Amino acid sequence: MSQSGHASTIAVPPERNLLKIFLIALKLGLTSFGGPVAHLGYFHEEYVRRRKWIDERSYADLVALCQFLPGPASSQVGIGIGVLRGGLLGGIAAWLGFTLPSAAALALFAMAMQGSGIPSAGWLHGLKLVAVAIVAHAIWSMGTKLAPDRWRATIAVAAAAAVLLWQTALAQVLVIAAAGCAGIWLYKHKDMPKPEHIHVPISRRTAMICLSLFVVLLAALPLLRQAGIGGWFMALFDSMYRAGSLVFGGGHVVLPLLEREFVPTGWLDKADFFAGYGATQAVPGPLFTFAAYIGAAAHGWLGAIVATIAIFLPAFLLIVGALPFWSALRVNSRAQGALFGVNAAVVGILIAALYTPLWTSTVQAPADFALAAALFVLLTHWRTPPWAVVIVGVLGGTLLEWM
Repeated sequence: MSQSGHASTIAVPPERNLLKIFLIALKLGLTSFGGPVAHLGYFHEEYVRRRKWIDERSYADLVALCQFLPGPASSQVGIGIGVLRGGLLGGIAAWLGFTLPSAAALALFAMAMQGSGIPSAGWLHGLKLVAVAIVAHAIWSMGTKLAPDRWRATIAVAAAAAVLLWQTALAQVLVIAAAGCAGIWLYKHKDMPKPEHIHVPISRRTAMICLSLFVVLLAALPLLRQAGIGGWFMALFDSMYRAGSLVFGGGHVVLPLLEREFVPTGWLDKADFFAGYGATQAVPGPLFTFAAYIGAAAHGWLGAIVATIAIFLPAFLLIVGALPFWSALRVNSRAQGALFGVNAAVVGILIAALYTPLWTSTVQAPADFALAAALFVLLTHWRTPPWAVVIVGVLGGTLLEWM
């Protein structure tokens, strides 16, 4: 599909706009508590509602695309928005801004506090309740638009039930695929509204290079490691790259995989590993930055940098490789029907995530429910900025601890 001659295309911005992409992503990286599902709520508020960098339906389609791809879905959504706004450099700026705060914090924690756990504290509990409110707000906002009729509402509820009853990464992939097939069948005779054109400032040639590089690295890195090339650098890069390439379902799923990769092999003992896991839950930003903790614990700052780049590289290559083809698929009538179904399933997956692990592990008492409800009202009706809601949640969680 030609990428010239469209009045509504977005040109690659100058350097000051790349800096703006970085600074907005940095703000999100500093304030986005609650894990990957909550991040989608923060992104929706910042990029769709406030800045209107991407329209509601395009955002939902991008979320659906990233749900299909292995790796950290929320980070891929952020990278994708950065690419749409500023090309490859915009994608790098968005990833760096969103990732840097938690990666740096976890690397510092690894070097300063190895072997110590993170105690259960009121402020941390408050952050978890903020996450409950953020996810509920995302469901409220996205559900009214993406599941407005009885068939899509049914798909959403069925997807939620399936993911809750069959809690594996494969289940999520199969649910999304089934919802796409259902959407094609249910909406095959429906006149689809033409989506707003989104210019992707990436050529298909560049996309194919990225997809090819993803496959080549996945095959070559284990061979180079086995041959003894690169020492600890290659071993760390290979382990993290494979983790980022083969995990569906986001950060929570990658943690047990990393445990099997690094604890039995002697890179970390179990106590240090779970200390890092506790710290990862307490910092904002993507859960994949747990890699920075592992890298720093093993090889200092250089290890943290290598591990962080390696675990996120597959996500970057895949989203850049997929975006040019995604843009063409969105204007295909059958693909639009599939996206109707997939977007409804994404709402269902959000509902499932709201229930477990967020609700079941966080809302343990009537006071927890009251604080979560108050935070939800602040977001939905008072239009309170997410960073202010985080502060209220921290103060409220601390107060609950004293009660």
